[in-house]
Order: sequence, then structure tokens, then C-alpha cells
Amino acid sequence: MKTVGVIVGSLSASSINRRLAQALIGLGEGRLAFSFIEIGDLPLYNRDLDAAMPPQALRFKSEVKAADSLLIVSPEYNRGVSAALKNALEWGSRPAGQSVFTGKSGAIAGASGGNIGTAIAQQPLRNILSHMGVAVLPGPEIFLKVNDDVIAPDGTIRDEGVRKLLSGFVDAYVTWTARF
Repeated sequence: MKTVGVIVGSLSASSINRRLAQALIGLGEGRLAFSFIEIGDLPLYNRDLDAAMPPQALRFKSEVKAADSLLIVSPEYNRGVSAALKNALEWGSRPAGQSVFTGKSGAIAGASGGNIGTAIAQQPLRNILSHMGVAVLPGPEIFLKVNDDVIAPDGTIRDEGVRKLLSGFVDAYVTWTARF
């Protein structure tokens, strides 16, 4: 069974993106093996630390390297990628020539409280991941408006239309990861 490292781009314990990640994991159980890769303890990336990376960065790189594929579930902050996620991507791709992302498959999803979800942040994230050598699932794209009526705080999907949409995403992701 393929292993999937799940990276949530929000540091909030009550993140709606963590809810979305839990919902996706629930739909993919038994077909993929999921584990969260935490990013909240990473210090700000500093090239001066490349020669002696902090233990948190080494842990992050090790967990990403161990995963066959990545599922990144992230908010959109100020029309872009969250600073926490971008920082994690910097640590994982450094030093030059030692990226742990190269050759992995991946998928992106995101949730927000607004009507356009995370659509604007996902395009630059696709560009960043592509540059780092991650083959990102081209579609379907998931950028949802989420509240308690859609996905409960524990990740339970309450809306059947959303369940169908997310199930299609997970089905496509399972097929995508099998190609790599």
C-alpha cells in the first residue's frame, strides 16, 4: 500500500483544512496509508543553517522522504500560500540538490470560509511543487467553502454533495499515486 504524508498548511488546532484532511483520509482508508507530517515546529528557513540543520527540519525531511506521495491541504492567506507551508517547502527542498520532494506524486486540496475556497493559492502552490519535482494530480481540484454543516470538527462529512466530490478526488488520487 502506498504511503501518503499529509501536510496541513494551517497551524491552527481547529483548522478547517485539518478537518478536510481528516475527511479525505477517511475516504481513502484501506487504499492508502496516511500519516500527518507536522510543520508547526519548524523554525524560519535560513540558508545559514543548511550545513547543520535543526532537528525539526531533519525530522520533517525524513518524514517527507519516507512517504511515497504527499497530500497538501492548505488555506489561502492573503491570496497566497500560507507562510508556514512555504517555510516547510523551503526546508524540504534545501540545501540545493538535496530536496526530498523530487520524484514524488502529490495532490492539493484546500478549504476556507469564503466562496472561492483556496483557488487563488493553489495555482502558485502547483507551480512551486512542479518546480520541486512533485507530480501534482491535475484534477479534480478541491477548493471548498467549509463550515460545520459541510464537515464536522472531527472530519465527518455532513453534506452528501461534498462527500461525492471528495470521493471522486480520493479515487483520482489513489489512481494517480499508483502510477508512481
